[in-house]
Formats: sequence, structure tokens, C-alpha cells
Amino acid sequence: MEFTGYLDFWFTDRPLLERVEAFAGLGIHRLDVWLWRSVPMAELAAECKRCGSVINSTFDEGMGSLADPGDNELTLRTWAESLEMAEQHGVEHLFIFSNQVDVINGKEWTRRLSRNVTEAEQYANLLDQTEKIMRLVEQTKVEVWVEALNQFHIQGGVLVHDHDLAADWVRRIDHPQFRLAFDCYHQQRTAGNLFYGLEAYYGLYPTVHVGDVPTRQEPGTGEINFKNLVKKLRQLGFDGYIGLECRPSVSEEIAFQNVKDIFLA
Repeated sequence: MEFTGYLDFWFTDRPLLERVEAFAGLGIHRLDVWLWRSVPMAELAAECKRCGSVINSTFDEGMGSLADPGDNELTLRTWAESLEMAEQHGVEHLFIFSNQVDVINGKEWTRRLSRNVTEAEQYANLLDQTEKIMRLVEQTKVEVWVEALNQFHIQGGVLVHDHDLAADWVRRIDHPQFRLAFDCYHQQRTAGNLFYGLEAYYGLYPTVHVGDVPTRQEPGTGEINFKNLVKKLRQLGFDGYIGLECRPSVSEEIAFQNVKDIFLA
């Protein structure tokens, strides 16, 4: 297993670019960042190169909603732009979501659909748009990761909000560059059943995101039994990425040591 570090969650007491070297000091050289249009990607890529690091993943905060037929032109255009950016800056993975999420008055809301569309129609549109997007993706080396977003703190309704539907999405598209990101925080918030999910979707996910519930701090701070979860991952033979998409409850050095005590014991 290899840890990936989230620039939006760790070392937030310093400017974004300085966090690259801070992660390198922990021995983490594969880095994730949110909202690529709001980030100085060229400078970030240069700093990663200087520190011997890579940009593991990002996503587009303006990609639109795949579930909304009214956004079809937007989603294809923004995905073409995201892929061009990823190729230019060496980004290996791009996240894909069913709905556009906006921050309004400090809270996350899914963007209102352009018209009334049933959930079945939304899902059919999502699958059709994904097939078109993947025709662009397969011209690159980028891998697309599906993530289900919880409806506990994201308001307004998310079409793909649990791993059952996310896994169905991946299986229906059936493309080697289209994979599942298993996010423990989102799954626990929405449905629980972490062991069931890890077993049922094994082979679909190259990455597992770890954030404890309810505070989304590092493993060992909340209700998820991460020690047993690690045992399950080992039983399954998982040897992929562990995404530290969580906020340290103490110093980054202590928080990372706590994580390693759980995952590498």
C-alpha cells in the first residue's frame, strides 16, 4: 500500500505550494489536490518535480452534472479541458461525480437540475455522457476515478451517493481507464457496510480513501474500526493507494505516525 497526501487537508497553516515539500518530509510523494481551476497547476507541477513528487489526482469544480441533460454540452467541454490540463501537468487521475457540487454560504449543495428528470433518466444520461467522455479519455494516459458522495453534509440530493451505484456505474462502462475510488468516509456516512463493500467491489477500486467519522480526521479518531478494516484489505490482497483525505487532529507528523501504526503494523 502507498499513501497519497491531500494538499487541501494537511499543512494548511502554510501556502499550498509549500505543502509539497512538507509532505515530502513525511515520505509522501504522491499528492492529491481539489479544484484544479482554482489552483496554480503549472507552479504546483514544477514544485512537485523539484521535490520528486507527482500530482496523483484532482477534479474540476466546474464540470457540471452528468445527471442533468441540460449540462451535456458543458460536461463534454470541461472534460476535454481537464484532460488537456492533466496531460500538460502529469496528473495521473481525475475524479468524476454524478452531480455538480457548489459551496453556498459555507455549505455544499448539489446544483439544481435544469428541469424535472426522473432518477432513471438521470442515470441513463450519466451513462451516455460517460461513454462519450471515455472516448476522450482513452486518447490519454489518464485514469478516471468514480466517487460516490454522501448526502449527510452535501445537501440537495446526489444521484450517485453510495458505492453500490458507483460500482454499477463502473461495471456498466467497463473500461480499463474507468475505476472506483472506495471512500470510507462517504460510505460510512451514507450506508456503512464497509466490509461488504470492500468485498463486493474488490477488483474495481485501486484506491481507498480514509477519513474517520464524524470529524473526517485521521483513522483512529472516530467510529470506524480501521484496524479491522486493514485486516480485511490484507485478506483481500489489496495493495493500492491509501488516500489521506482527512484532517489531522494533531500535528501532521503525529497524525501520520498514528496512520502508519494502524496500516503498517
